[in-house]
Amino acid sequence: MNDINLKKIVISIVLLGAGLLFFVSIVDLKKNQVVDGGTDYGNQEGEGGLFEGEKHPLSIKNLKSREYPGSDITIEETLSPGSNYKRYIASYKSEGLKIYALLTIPIGEKPKNGYPVIIFNHGYIPPREYKTTERYIAYTDGFSRNGYIVFRSDYRGHGNSEGQATGAYGSSGYTVDILNAVSAIKRLKDPDRDSEQIVDPENIGMWGHSLGGYITLRAMVVSRDIKAGVIWAGVVASYPDLLNNWRRRTSFVTSFPTGSSRGWRQSLVDQYGEPEDNPEFWNSISANAYLKDVSGPIQLHHGTDDTSVPVTYSEKLHEGLKSVGRESQLYLYPGDDHNISNNFSTAMGRSVEFFDRYLKNNEVGGE
Repeated sequence: MNDINLKKIVISIVLLGAGLLFFVSIVDLKKNQVVDGGTDYGNQEGEGGLFEGEKHPLSIKNLKSREYPGSDITIEETLSPGSNYKRYIASYKSEGLKIYALLTIPIGEKPKNGYPVIIFNHGYIPPREYKTTERYIAYTDGFSRNGYIVFRSDYRGHGNSEGQATGAYGSSGYTVDILNAVSAIKRLKDPDRDSEQIVDPENIGMWGHSLGGYITLRAMVVSRDIKAGVIWAGVVASYPDLLNNWRRRTSFVTSFPTGSSRGWRQSLVDQYGEPEDNPEFWNSISANAYLKDVSGPIQLHHGTDDTSVPVTYSEKLHEGLKSVGRESQLYLYPGDDHNISNNFSTAMGRSVEFFDRYLKNNEVGGE
């Protein structure tokens, strides 16, 4: 073999080795790319539409592809009124299930385009202990007496609502119930004058606490109908963060369609692997990977001594929203707890003012 041929063989081996090294580096880079805060990795569209993980019910793209028709709202019971608003137990349909809800309607002259609405997403309450008329009374009152229709869904499996309480983090059921609540509230008619529409469909906001904050963020990246959102102590981290950096003090076992009695963490890991091994899937189910799609400004509240949900979740979401050009406000309450008990009036005042700014843009009366 002459020197020229030997040199050609050596050069070929070197080039082949360099190519293999480059390929391995790219694979490792993709393998370790895990969603955090404002990344928009999950917005990338793969060839041929949804990849296998994006067909999962938790996938944001899957949720975006579905329809949420809601239904007419039925008044089930008239409750004693609040200070300046009427109170009802109502119901609507979600995936064929009858879902109960607390409904409040202001007393007084209706704005010309209808009343603004706040969809109210409560936090975790053991489903068997849940009652429509209990818990969050001061919270709903804070919005109801300030001129808003408030619609607080019980979620499936809670109280008298039909269906199974599957939990929020391993199932899309509660999020689906809330997206159907948005559609249903647009069709609300005055209980005293059945033919009169009383909702302004262009001014619907959403409030969520803890688990309800998780639902609020997901709903706002899926639906364009939510004009503004307020989240208190929200479970608003990416799924890798929820998987690795959070454990609830109260355990709650999620039931999966497969019949598995294991928690959502282990069930998802068993099927799709750890986040560092399968970042595509874990990004696909994280609302944080779709922050560019958020439908409106978000206001965040969190106590720094919250022992249920880390304050870093709200801080990371705030930074993520800002990084993609979305409007976000963050209020921290030093030494306060999960319910922001020591600063409740301040937090409620800020929440009402925020909603007033974005949802009350029409006048009372007139054409």
